[in-house]
Amino acid sequence: MAEYELARRLAVRKAAEQIKDGYAVGLGSGSTIADGIAEMAIMMKERNLKALFIPTSHQIELAAVKHGLKLGLLTEYPEPDLAIDGADQVDEQLNLIKGGGAALMREKVVDASARRLLIVVDERKLVKRLGEQPPLPLEVLPFAHRAVMRKISKLGGKTALREGKGKVGPIITDNGNFILDSDFGPISDPQTLERQLKSIPGIIETGLFIDMAHSVYVARKDGSVQVLERRVPQHSS
Repeated sequence: MAEYELARRLAVRKAAEQIKDGYAVGLGSGSTIADGIAEMAIMMKERNLKALFIPTSHQIELAAVKHGLKLGLLTEYPEPDLAIDGADQVDEQLNLIKGGGAALMREKVVDASARRLLIVVDERKLVKRLGEQPPLPLEVLPFAHRAVMRKISKLGGKTALREGKGKVGPIITDNGNFILDSDFGPISDPQTLERQLKSIPGIIETGLFIDMAHSVYVARKDGSVQVLERRVPQHSS
């Protein structure tokens, strides 16, 4: 794990170089962004940039405050100039699975609202097809979680309620919901699965982030950072 730590920090810094003066920037959750906020703060000071940061979890809010970043609200800035986030899986089309940190709903709202979404991962997160490295997280209403699990089993998925570590009982999201970790195996058609899951009452959001990432900054084991850009289909005139 430590062998990628420096490269991930460099990747966050490289992504943060897209921040311009006066930007509103969404900040995803999870260890990559939490660990990289220090690098982001250093870069902001070096370049004398002023920007507002919109955190997607209490974890990131506390980390941003600790390093002196000025916070903003999505209600004030409903279309952030950028969002910088991590991911659990990235396929060859730059579709994502997210939710390992249980903040997927807020992340999806902020990431989808931003004009550009920049993703930072290490090379172990790259997959040919989403679902090769389960699970697929789902944020669900606590009231509905057993009913949702039955519906998912009919779609061929296996689910488990995510349990807390260091506490008794299930993980509770910042929105007061549960997380179901689902395994569908390699996902051949993410768009169809997303539609099927979103049609199940009780599922608030899925960890499938389809056609959202514009750039992916990949931290390599040798310390280098590779930038992947989403290919936009060309339309003939």
